[in-house]
Amino acid sequence: MRARDLMTSPVITVQPWTSAKEAAGLLATHGFTALPVVDDDECLIGIVTEPDLIRGRIPVDARFTREHDEAVAMGKTVGDLMTSPATAMSTGTDVADLCQALIDARIRAMPIVDGSAVVGIVTRGDIVRVLAREDSAIARDVKHRLEIYGGSGRWAIDVHDGNVHIADQFDDDSDRHVARLLALAVPGVVTADTAYAGEGQTR
Repeated sequence: MRARDLMTSPVITVQPWTSAKEAAGLLATHGFTALPVVDDDECLIGIVTEPDLIRGRIPVDARFTREHDEAVAMGKTVGDLMTSPATAMSTGTDVADLCQALIDARIRAMPIVDGSAVVGIVTRGDIVRVLAREDSAIARDVKHRLEIYGGSGRWAIDVHDGNVHIADQFDDDSDRHVARLLALAVPGVVTADTAYAGEGQTR
């Protein structure tokens, strides 16, 4: 599965002169966690996140005193608050690599670019939703792909918790290898294995 299969597109972007309040409104309205920041040519130049927008913007309760409070300079625009440059990945990035990047960088959203133009975004929530797909929906998609490749009536598909088992009526190692790769490309599939239905041998 590639980033293009999972990304939200078109993506809502902001520009450096967008106000912090407007950016916060976009996040709140759409349930986003981050917004890519683009220049006049729609090229990615940064990203602004929920922590960027809330840091230092809630006044201290005047009824309580704190001995070591320090003044925080609050940015008024996205350009004041954004992280730049922003990490991004291409539409052809393997989603497994994208997941690892989100984990390693401890970020919640990854802009997806074509060249330097932002074409989508993938969030950790998007990936969790894919993993939560119903087994019946996964089985339907796997069956559809395999029927296009090898014809109908040939494949028996069983899915349990995203783990796919494919039984092939024909004894053809090459076709079963392709079938496994096709299954692994279906959103929600965690693992896939194949077997010749006549012998039940896992390949």
